[in-house]
Amino acid sequence: MRRVLISNRGEIAVRVIRACRDAGLTSIAVYAEPDLDALHVRLADEAHALGGRGPGESYLDIGKILAVAKAAGADAVHPGYGFLAENHEFACATIDAGLTWIGPPPRAIVRLGDKVAARRIAQEVGAPMLAGTSEPVADAAEVVAFAREHGLPIVIKAAHGGGGRGMRVVRELADVEEAYGAAVREAVASFGRGECFVERYLDRARHVETQCLADVQGNVVVVSTRDCSLQRRHQKLVEEAPAPFLSPDQRDSLYEASKKILRHAGYVGAGTCEFLVGQAGEISFLEVNTRLQVEHPVSEEVTGLDLVLEQFRIADGEELGYDDPPAAGHSLEFRINAEDPGRGFLPTPGTVTAWRTPSGPGVRLDAGYTQGMTVPPVFDSLLAKLIVTGRTRAEALRRARRALAEFDVGGMPTVLPFHRAVVEDPAFAPRDPDEPFTVHTRWIENEFSGVPPAPQPASSPEPEPAEGREPLTVEVSGRRIEVVVPASLLAPVGVGAGVGVNGNAARRRGTPASRHRGGAVVGPAGDALVSQMAGTVVKVCVADGEQVSAGQTVVVLEAMKMEQPLDAHQDGVISGLSLKVGDAISSGASVCEIKAR
Repeated sequence: MRRVLISNRGEIAVRVIRACRDAGLTSIAVYAEPDLDALHVRLADEAHALGGRGPGESYLDIGKILAVAKAAGADAVHPGYGFLAENHEFACATIDAGLTWIGPPPRAIVRLGDKVAARRIAQEVGAPMLAGTSEPVADAAEVVAFAREHGLPIVIKAAHGGGGRGMRVVRELADVEEAYGAAVREAVASFGRGECFVERYLDRARHVETQCLADVQGNVVVVSTRDCSLQRRHQKLVEEAPAPFLSPDQRDSLYEASKKILRHAGYVGAGTCEFLVGQAGEISFLEVNTRLQVEHPVSEEVTGLDLVLEQFRIADGEELGYDDPPAAGHSLEFRINAEDPGRGFLPTPGTVTAWRTPSGPGVRLDAGYTQGMTVPPVFDSLLAKLIVTGRTRAEALRRARRALAEFDVGGMPTVLPFHRAVVEDPAFAPRDPDEPFTVHTRWIENEFSGVPPAPQPASSPEPEPAEGREPLTVEVSGRRIEVVVPASLLAPVGVGAGVGVNGNAARRRGTPASRHRGGAVVGPAGDALVSQMAGTVVKVCVADGEQVSAGQTVVVLEAMKMEQPLDAHQDGVISGLSLKVGDAISSGASVCEIKAR
């Protein structure tokens, strides 16, 4: 490999670009229109436009990505995580185009990326697991039938993709139809496929996983275990390695099952086997993620391995050359998302007006944004990952408290207040470091005392025009180029205006194309039902003139790949509801009125 195209954006694209530089490889970035001035675009050796504003028109468009790869002379593709990373058709198309695919073989993606097929493999090798459907369910009626046979609670899960999207826990039969519909919609929006399966749900369970590597010679190693129990909406917020408070037998069982599953599937590359661990110590196989995980840095920190460089070596046909590496120390990762934890982790797109990051012993930051950049509502909410490592879990927690206190992000609410609270909470950080924590995958929703909502951010100021000379971003034949020109030449078009260059748009470097205010809840104003966030309508649940009860869902919004119901604030009759699926709505906008009778 010499020239690697990274078919992704944000933090993971930056991570792969840096690994390319370490390996002496040329990095080629791609970008959608909202990412014209993104950090990964600035750092790459080359950057090429995909066009389009949303995922479907850019990072999910196989034809566009491979056309750029050909035009740029790429000889390899790294898919990162999310988007097309677990899409076997993309892997096949990449290989058919004569490029090196830095990921597992397409056949392994099919066998393990499909969660139903992965369950069958796990059963064949004797991995522990709960009851579940052997095929995707056809409709909500099949979900009801499974629940009646095996009991509640159950979980409906997208058969393709990951990240907790397309996943709903059901505790009452009456909720099945709505949960199934929401899971399918979210799966289609995130992964382009809506098939779902069902399995028993293990209450108050921990989420424990194994980071694995496999080479073309058939060697499989487990790099480390990780605990990822701190989740909201089944999406991880805090991860740590190695997974604490496991017995030697539990650890051995996780290692053995993971290796058997990957060998049986003919796996090659980096992958993760995920499990649930119940309160009584029982282990149940969950799924395999056929890609690099968001939380991979904690495994790197405790083993000294660079997992992206290992992916490069494996893709080039090299043998791993080592067995399961020993873990030294303890590492915690905190996902810094543009979400308001005081308002149910509502997504809060906006412009980063302040960016003061921590440093010091044991602190690493993997970021996809910096000050002045805009977090668009069409992509996920991850700004950065703060990774803190110490000799012990107690030391890592002490360093984490210090690092989180130093971290400041302005312009929008983030989850930093949650992280600062959770590292002080005895459920996660017991006073006795030898005492096991009591957090589980539903702890945030059911037991965490919460943090106050963030105040509504002030409007982001427009950046002052620079004096003298100023960098200008232009696109020529789809390729991003930066030039420096006298600032006076740009005065007539104003800050952030478009400048025609061969029919493509050009903007000042660092000046966002658009600004998205968001995040603050604007409560109901009398009869008016007000949206708590900016988003796109994905479902209208009631009709104009219909009687509703307080708490009944009126519309469902989607932003940053997450669905959020907007519920009636009082009993009454719907009036003035004209929204339809696909409509965009801004934070603070009135959806309709609910007139009490």
